[in-house]
Amino acid sequence: MTSENTGNAPAVQAVILVGGKGTRLRPLTLSAPKPMLPTAGVPFLTHLLSRIKAAGIDDVVLGTSFQAQTFSEYYGDGSKLGLRLRYVTETEPLGTGGGIRNVFDALTADTILVFNGDVLGGTDVREVLNTHEESGADVTLHLVHVSDPRAFGCVPTDETGRVTAFLEKTQDPPTDQINAGTYVFTRSIIEQIPAGRPVSVEREVFPQLLADGRHIQGHVDHAYWRDMGTPEDFVRGSADLVRGIAPSPALGDRHGESLVHEGAGIAPGAVLIGGTVVGRGAEIGPRARLDGAVVFDGAVIEAGAVVERSIIGFGARIGPRALIRDTVVGDGADIGARCELLRGARVWPGVQLPDSGIRFSTDV
Repeated sequence: MTSENTGNAPAVQAVILVGGKGTRLRPLTLSAPKPMLPTAGVPFLTHLLSRIKAAGIDDVVLGTSFQAQTFSEYYGDGSKLGLRLRYVTETEPLGTGGGIRNVFDALTADTILVFNGDVLGGTDVREVLNTHEESGADVTLHLVHVSDPRAFGCVPTDETGRVTAFLEKTQDPPTDQINAGTYVFTRSIIEQIPAGRPVSVEREVFPQLLADGRHIQGHVDHAYWRDMGTPEDFVRGSADLVRGIAPSPALGDRHGESLVHEGAGIAPGAVLIGGTVVGRGAEIGPRARLDGAVVFDGAVIEAGAVVERSIIGFGARIGPRALIRDTVVGDGADIGARCELLRGARVWPGVQLPDSGIRFSTDV
């Protein structure tokens, strides 16, 4: 299925909701919106845009809010990616449903494919569209199976795949199917969403459609899926992209234990494993060990430092023999030699920690 038909209007348009503040990823999102954070060396949003383009859709609307100008400054009109990109900005947060309704005036296609900009996914977009078309649904939801659905709202379906309910989080879920954050709307349904106020698709729009007897179809698969909202998930998602576990046309065939970008310097004896990414102009010192690390552009990891499952912000420095594990280090922070940062520590931008300034061990 392609996005063009014989008329002037595209057959399918994509909408990406990228208005969130990314509070769970602070301090990284103090300077950049979450979809613009480097993920396997390119902005996270680029992976999604490349999947949309690969599905034959080239007309995309971004629903922006927080730091809206960052997106247009980077992507412009989208021509470098072979896309037509337009931007619609929320002046106040409107939620998922309100955000979709807010871009309605930019929509001309009858079929609208909506993505949550927080999700790293691997499902075949064309198959979701085919399910929508073949079922004749008003709305189609991409649903994924998860091993522990208790942390999510569940979406049961009948034997034909039709959605029967939207259930809140419970300790005894009746199904392991959850909403994966990708929707196909018939355009007229979007017009019916209340305008100018916050609206949740999960709690308001979809339950009301079911109550009205409208057809909501589920497209269920076992494709790769990860909400990238937390540092842990961000690190794992980035590593999965590097190792080829999560698919992305933006990376081509570059898969392996590490991804080192141009201009980075890797000293002899440094070990890079676990899907580590080293950004442009970063420097990795001798005998440093990086396991599942996300090192942004211009960061410096000194000799003998260990960085595991952590994010090191733009221009930050990790001193010699420091241990950084399950931690987020903000842009421009300076972590002194032999410091130990563990278990969810977050260092704000520009903070300086002296040598051995924070330790979990008794030795110095």
